[in-house]
Amino acid sequence: MQQLSQTAQLAKPQDACQMEARFVAGESYEVTVRGHRVFVDQPPEAGGHDSAPTPVELFVGSLVTCVAHYAGRYLTRHGYSRDGLVVSADFEMATDRPARVGSVRLTVRPPDDLPTERWPALRAVANHCTVHNTLVVPPSMSVNVA
Repeated sequence: MQQLSQTAQLAKPQDACQMEARFVAGESYEVTVRGHRVFVDQPPEAGGHDSAPTPVELFVGSLVTCVAHYAGRYLTRHGYSRDGLVVSADFEMATDRPARVGSVRLTVRPPDDLPTERWPALRAVANHCTVHNTLVVPPSMSVNVA
């Protein structure tokens, strides 16, 4: 009983964020988080209407925007403008099971005024964004049906 109580306390830390996905139509779902709404869908070849990004695209999108956020904060902290900062990503699905993203390639294009001798530090900061860290040290996960 004591162990269950400790596990329950770990499951809901104060900074926990709750999200909810609800069926819309076809292969489309609405995700709500902190009052924001995001939609996902599938391309036509997967039965959807291509009305929104896929869940996997949002997953990679969270990585690319997290890296952009960390890179932007680095620039600001060191007195450089974020204007011109671009972070791009491309990804490939794994060819074996289970279904998953197999590789992600990120490219950080710093603003023109960032000296090249600052690039290694920018790369180091970008490699430590929260989403990247989560992929490197995966969280515990559980799926319940209630």
